[in-house]
Amino acid sequence: MAEVKTSNFIRNIIDEDLREGRHSSGIHTRFPPEPNGYLHVGHAKSICLNFGVAEDYHGLCNLRFDDTNPTKEDVEYVDSIQEDIRWLGFSWADRLFYASDYFERMYEYAVELIKKGLAYVDDLSADEIRAHRGTLTEPGRESPYRNRSVEENLDLFTRMRAGEFPDGARVLRAKIDMTSPNLVMRDTVIYRIAHVSHHRTGDAWCIYPMYDFAHPLSDAIEGITHSLCTLEFEEHRPFYDWLLESLGFPTGARPRQIEFARLNLSGAITSKRKLRELVEGGHVRGWDDPRMPTISGMRRRGYPPAAVRAFCEEIGVAKSNSTVDNAMLEHSVRDELNQNAPRVMAVLRPVKLVLTNYPEGETEYLVAENSPTHGGQRYVPFGRELYIDREDFMEDAPKKFFRLKPGGEVRLKHAYIIKCEEVVKDAAGEITELRCTYDPETRSGGAAANRKVKGTIQWVAAEHALTAEVRLYESLLRDASEGEEEHFIDALNPHSLEILTDAKIEPSVRLTAAGTSYQFLRVGYFAVDPDTTPDHIVFNRVVGLKDSWSKAK
Repeated sequence: MAEVKTSNFIRNIIDEDLREGRHSSGIHTRFPPEPNGYLHVGHAKSICLNFGVAEDYHGLCNLRFDDTNPTKEDVEYVDSIQEDIRWLGFSWADRLFYASDYFERMYEYAVELIKKGLAYVDDLSADEIRAHRGTLTEPGRESPYRNRSVEENLDLFTRMRAGEFPDGARVLRAKIDMTSPNLVMRDTVIYRIAHVSHHRTGDAWCIYPMYDFAHPLSDAIEGITHSLCTLEFEEHRPFYDWLLESLGFPTGARPRQIEFARLNLSGAITSKRKLRELVEGGHVRGWDDPRMPTISGMRRRGYPPAAVRAFCEEIGVAKSNSTVDNAMLEHSVRDELNQNAPRVMAVLRPVKLVLTNYPEGETEYLVAENSPTHGGQRYVPFGRELYIDREDFMEDAPKKFFRLKPGGEVRLKHAYIIKCEEVVKDAAGEITELRCTYDPETRSGGAAANRKVKGTIQWVAAEHALTAEVRLYESLLRDASEGEEEHFIDALNPHSLEILTDAKIEPSVRLTAAGTSYQFLRVGYFAVDPDTTPDHIVFNRVVGLKDSWSKAK
């Protein structure tokens, strides 16, 4: 048995199964997404759990697409899901499967249930089936078609497959117990008619298995040992077990379904229906919009995959649902970037600063540290004309404002101490230029290098600066709780995206690849967006520098 990182109730169950000798061939899990949308942060937890458990026990994990509902599925989603899993650092090797791989076998299993008197064709409509099902306090009523003969059911099911009946005309139901306290066990629907072309099987089928039927059969066919599901499937487990037992799968070869709490993240919308509404309604720029809680959105925003994995490990695996503070995810992202993102200087809202006593036409290159963690140095150009951030200057500054002000001094990071001598404004009273002097003896190694001032600010040399577009992201929702509301569109934050088109960045970031992350000194962490071209660099703010979460909370 492999040594695991963190114990939890799922690993305890697996340990017990191994001690009892139930899985001599090894542990085998699966990640079974439906390709009807892009994966979100909740799926990241399931991916890390299923693939992580397999890795911990030197087992296998399959990627299996639950493609049983062609009305909502698309190859685009199949491709995006594979990209997301690879990005998180996991591999399914040669174990890529589809539920549609087993359509013929599933049909044969359905026929076997009919022959055993455990399934029947029902002519009731969906609304009528719902009405007959009963409630949590009232038993269901049997369908008038429940006691059809085996021969009639086989004939009707064969004709369903042949396409004789329209959508909704008939379904195949398991014959279990309409008085069961578990509503799932009240004759679950296992096949429906859908004259829809499938993205893999084309028009070969016009009947499709329901998830409750396809899921346990796919697990059993693939030899899955532990079927890890979120808590909403707990009430479906009795049917999972009933189906495999009814079809005669050997006890030792049956998968074991285990439920765990899904990941609910504060302020994040994780309903696929709502995410699709955001995309199709034009409220975001697409499934990979950096404001979206999709894995592709997190990737585009600049979240490191190692941070997402660390977050999933940190929150652990629980048996009851709860909501995790989004600040905890940002903490993991910030911690990873703090270790690995190189430092550069950037000015998001620039104002020109002229050093009146610096030689005209001269450029010098100052040494700057790339990263306190990994070391390394770079050369930063410095000249007479610079840019600083407007927020680092205040004309009528309060007493404890330690950045630049008229008559005040600050140190330019990696450079000199300067003093503001004059403020230049346009006809509208807007500041257009700051005129300053510098002390040439205060550079590192100079006679006055140790002279102290209270403020240090970042800057960029005007002649060498790169002009960049910077996208600043906030939460999609005005309030973290409003994502659960049906009318959540009304709760969207109108200020979730601010675009700055004239940011100035030091030239060391030129021609960096999309996804490359940096810490902009004193500003935050930023990543290069795929919209970047050689002539136009675009940065996304990943997270700010301030951490609002700690383990002490």
